[in-house]
Amino acid sequence: MKNLNEPHRDLPAETVSTDPQVIPMGTHRPRNPGEPPFIARRETEDLRTRWTAIQATFVDNPRKAVDDANSLVSSAMKQIEEAFKAQRTQIEKQLSKGSNASTEDLRIALQHYRTLFDRLLTF
Repeated sequence: MKNLNEPHRDLPAETVSTDPQVIPMGTHRPRNPGEPPFIARRETEDLRTRWTAIQATFVDNPRKAVDDANSLVSSAMKQIEEAFKAQRTQIEKQLSKGSNASTEDLRIALQHYRTLFDRLLTF
């Protein structure tokens, strides 16, 4: 397994830059097209519609607009948190072999956690 935190002294530079398993710390990994978004498209559109409505109420009732914005942001954050928890739970289920997990199972689990971690930091 490649150590993602250490310099890749034994690998040619072109391998490091083209190997999909090598993700140097501090680089941005774009979202894989196969990865589902944390908030479904329909829910995202609903959140944006609600945001537009909140903005429209600001002139007539600024306090209510700010309170509603706070509530909307909290709701969106909760949805994102639930999506992260669901993905983490799925990784844990795949690793449910406990102490009987092979090194390969652990390597795959670590890759899944790395992907989840990258998504968390680039969100």
